Amino acid sequence: MRHPLTQHVMQAILAGALLVPADAIAQEAQPNPQTPRVDRRENRQQKKIAQGVNSGQLTPKETVKLEREQGKIKRDEARAKSDGTVTPKERARLTREQNKASRDIYRKKHNQRIQ
Repeated sequence: MRHPLTQHVMQAILAGALLVPADAIAQEAQPNPQTPRVDRRENRQQKKIAQGVNSGQLTPKETVKLEREQGKIKRDEARAKSDGTVTPKERARLTREQNKASRDIYRKKHNQRIQ
C-alpha cells in the first residue's frame, strides 16, 4: 500500500509537468513584432515590378501606381509594428493588401499595353 503523502507528491509533480506545455503554448500565441513573411513577400513584389519595368511590360504610369501601393503596405506595416506587437488581425490585413498588390502587379504586367 502506498503512503498518502507519496500519492500527493506524485500528483503535484504530474500537475506541474502538465503546466509547462500550457505555458509554452501561451507564449507562442502572443503577438510578435516581427513580420518576416511580409518582408519576404515585399521583396519579391519589388523584384517583379523592377522586372516589369526592365522588360517594358510596365508603363511609367503603371509603375508609379504599383510603387504607391507598395508604399502604403510599408506604412501599414510600420503602423502595425509601432506599438511593439503585430496582432493576428494586423497580419491578416497586411496579407490581404499584399494579395491585392500581387494581383495588380500581374494584371498590369500582362495587360498587353505598349509604352
